[in-house]
Amino acid sequence: MKNYLDFEKPLAEIEGKAAELRALASQNAEMDVEAEAAGLDQKAADLLIELYKGLTPWRKCQIARHPDRPHCQDYIKSLFTEYTPLAGDRNFADDDAVMGGLARFDDQPVVVIGHEKGNDTKSRIKRNFGMARPEGYRKAIRLMDMADRFGLPVITLVDTPGAYPGRGAEERGQSEAIARSTEKCLQLRVPMISLIIGEGGSGGAVAFATANRLAMLEHSIYSVISPEGCASILWKDSEKMREAAEALKLTAQDLTELGVCDLIIDEPNGGAHRHAVDTIANVRTALAGMLDSLTKLSPDELLKQRRNKYLEIGSKGLGA
Repeated sequence: MKNYLDFEKPLAEIEGKAAELRALASQNAEMDVEAEAAGLDQKAADLLIELYKGLTPWRKCQIARHPDRPHCQDYIKSLFTEYTPLAGDRNFADDDAVMGGLARFDDQPVVVIGHEKGNDTKSRIKRNFGMARPEGYRKAIRLMDMADRFGLPVITLVDTPGAYPGRGAEERGQSEAIARSTEKCLQLRVPMISLIIGEGGSGGAVAFATANRLAMLEHSIYSVISPEGCASILWKDSEKMREAAEALKLTAQDLTELGVCDLIIDEPNGGAHRHAVDTIANVRTALAGMLDSLTKLSPDELLKQRRNKYLEIGSKGLGA
């Protein structure tokens, strides 16, 4: 069963009518509805193009959060071979919201780390909806330490509404763990590439995304706070999330202009949730190109390039 977003309701009606016609025809061999159903299919295809033309920031937020978008485990399964997960932070526990381990990308050994949201009720609860606790960030630090020690590129897949704000997480040092993870990103002497595949929310995303190259899927978002949270603070009204999404400049296109995003990876018309295979193929091509360019740099050059990238953000137009 397809999940339709609010702005896709007209599309749902047309595709529903086509499905009903074909269901009726399957029960009555004398009915010939294919021509009419094909006409509805074409109408739906044309409407899909229209709906995804000139998307507003809020609609992009909805697409980035779509439950059918490919998640971290889908990318790991499709892009990497010989994936061997690492569990636990050697201190408190394992965090199912963070996946990570050793793998091969096009036969090159790498370390891959990512947020996993889950794809049904049971797995979403297990994965805490992609919201990492301190032990998740400390697990990521363990993996980055290993990558640095053995000279392995680090690839991160970011998809989180933000770090988990629960009492237990705060008691175990959530903010310190996020800061240490961000610090570790800046200290790596190996190539680091971050891919925003859905949501990149607040410091919970920055802790995995302080990389040499930051790429974003076309309809992904990356922001300091959710539009709903921003609206609640600024206007005391979470229903003003559309205005907040506009003001936050959270789309891949906005962030490319601001110098935060280095590369936008195309999604087929209709979004990654409709075309997971093609989207993952586009990610593979982009990842291979970025990895190839970064592996040519020395450890000192990688370190300098990464630090300069983040020091320069926001400096455009400020003058000398």
